[in-house]
Amino acid sequence: MALTRRDLLRTSIAVGAAGAALPVFTATANAAAPVIASCQTWGAREPRAAVEVLDRRPTYIVVHHTAGPNSGDLSLEHAYAISRSIQDHHMDNNGWIDSGQQLTNSRGGHVTEGRHRSLEALRDGTRHLMGANVGDHNSEVIGIENEGLYTSVDVPARLWNSLVSLVAYIARQYDIAPSEIRGHRDFNSTECPGGVLYGRLPELRTAVGGVLGRAVAHPQTWPLLKPGDTGDRVKAAQHLLRERGSRDLPADGVFGAATAAAVRRFGDAAGLRSDPCYASRVADESGFLGAGAWPALIRPVELSEASEAAAAARTLVRDRSLTRVESRDWHTLLNG
Repeated sequence: MALTRRDLLRTSIAVGAAGAALPVFTATANAAAPVIASCQTWGAREPRAAVEVLDRRPTYIVVHHTAGPNSGDLSLEHAYAISRSIQDHHMDNNGWIDSGQQLTNSRGGHVTEGRHRSLEALRDGTRHLMGANVGDHNSEVIGIENEGLYTSVDVPARLWNSLVSLVAYIARQYDIAPSEIRGHRDFNSTECPGGVLYGRLPELRTAVGGVLGRAVAHPQTWPLLKPGDTGDRVKAAQHLLRERGSRDLPADGVFGAATAAAVRRFGDAAGLRSDPCYASRVADESGFLGAGAWPALIRPVELSEASEAAAAARTLVRDRSLTRVESRDWHTLLNG
């Protein structure tokens, strides 16, 4: 039988009968248009080619981090310099026509336009400016780069308040539900936007729902596993990787170099792209196991099977009355 979806809500807000949280209102943000400095204002280079404007709205708002230094310079001038640095990296190192993200939010809370014409499309509210910030999903997403690295430290208050206001404005302009506010790692196997900022996305959805007066539902997500992680989720992943060809990989629950190598081999064999944090100049995320790989790794399984996939499921199942795990159940198992 299939598992019942568990309530993974990390906040203390009330939950309605349909599983949607009641909106919480905040006095720190509103859905009015924030100040956004245009490409011309911050001194952007001209794009190498014409940017693409799609005649429809984006589906998701995606939160990124720049994976750069957590600067103490909160000035507007610094925000402009960050925007120029990102554009230079994306054009000169990545070979793109322009900045990849549509918008950038500095640690001082200053918002700038990223790719040219993003602000024009956002103000129109019916068109989407195609960016380059989420692998295989750029036609669906509008991306916000948040200055800094948030793997172990929290975002400053000015950045957070600006992010709430900006996301609420985007959601209003494009009629995007709070449930569609996502992190980069919800699409690709990447640390982005950092474990701490990613952990605050339920709070961000709730804050935006409060601004807009809309009910808030939180989506099911795939966990991110990376070197240094330990526990049952890692052990389950190792069993699944063993089934996919890495027979010599120990199922010991420790994500080390051997597991990272098995993830890379699986990705190559399955034809999966490695789509890392595009803002980072140094991070190697090719051995990370996340949203880009889980759907291809899991499968429906009878728990009585003498298979590695069944061993993976048995590692995670707590309800001993279960006899079968469907593909849709793995989200719940892995987040349990």
